[in-house]
Amino acid sequence: MYMLDYDGKEHNLQFAIENWWIGDIASFHSEEPSKFYIEAMENSVVLQIKKIDQLSLFVDYPKFNRIFRVFTEDELVSYQRRVMQNISSTAEERYIDFINRYPHFVKRISNVQIASFLGITPEYLSVIRKKMSES
Repeated sequence: MYMLDYDGKEHNLQFAIENWWIGDIASFHSEEPSKFYIEAMENSVVLQIKKIDQLSLFVDYPKFNRIFRVFTEDELVSYQRRVMQNISSTAEERYIDFINRYPHFVKRISNVQIASFLGITPEYLSVIRKKMSES
């Protein structure tokens, strides 16, 4: 999931792989168009639900209410961790955390996208990777 700034530069906010879910929760709840783009980089199965249908699902099958709540709580924790990292960690620390937390992403996502996610340039990511390979 990414957004485009006024200059057309892409800013990656989130990645999702098999059995993960992704979406713009603010857009979903406000029922207004999203400011984000979600792009499948590999063959994917896309499921979607309307808000009214989700609410009916919660009423008719209460276990879904808990499942969705847990998914949402997990996402909130992830976003809070990311915000704290962005304001208190170096780019190198963020990259190390990224490869430790998501080792399955490193080979599937371009360095440009990883750099965008980390809030650095691809060139600086190359510097970090080179420095890490030399140590």
